[in-house]
Formats: sequence, structure tokens, C-alpha cells
Amino acid sequence: MPTPAAPAQRPSVSAAASGAPMRTPINPFLANDPNAKARRLARALISDLVTYFPQRRDEGLRDGTLRELFREEIKKSYEEYVDQIGKEFAESTTHFQEALNDILAGGQPLF
Repeated sequence: MPTPAAPAQRPSVSAAASGAPMRTPINPFLANDPNAKARRLARALISDLVTYFPQRRDEGLRDGTLRELFREEIKKSYEEYVDQIGKEFAESTTHFQEALNDILAGGQPLF
């Protein structure tokens, strides 16, 4: 009994070459969007402050002294943020400020 012939193989065509729209990556860490990267970096830097200094954060929220208590850490985090995304981009967006308000200030507009 003869074996069935394998189906003919079609050469694969990439989505870009075929004219099909490109899909955005599901994993946000693979995104090339500079705003997404800047937001993610800002949120990571500020989340670290909350992780490393939970009592100081609680005290600052309670006493209204969050800015003063975290002045040096915020300055260092912002410098790291600027080093990674560039001064012009950092100054033209509010991603770092939003991260401070959302994460460090617990949603309050303190920064």
C-alpha cells in the first residue's frame, strides 16, 4: 500500500510582509512604547521606596510629611529615572509624578 504524500509546504510569510496588521506584544515588558517603559520604570522605582521603607511611608502619610521624609530617596530615584529615559523625555511627561502620587502617596495628589 503506498504511503500518502505529505501536503505541499507553503513558504511562511511574516505579518509585515503580507500586509496584515502587526499585533502588539501581550507581555508589556516587550513593548517598544517609550511611555510604557517610562511608566513601568517610574512605578518600579517608587515601589521600591514603599517596599524598603514601609514604616516611614506610614508615618509620612499619617503626619503629612511624606515629601520631607522621602526627599533624598525621591531625588535619587528621579536621577536614576532620568539616566534611563533621558532628561528631555522625563521633563516632558508626568510618569514619575504619577507614580509618586499613585504608589508612595497612596493615590493622594501630594506631588
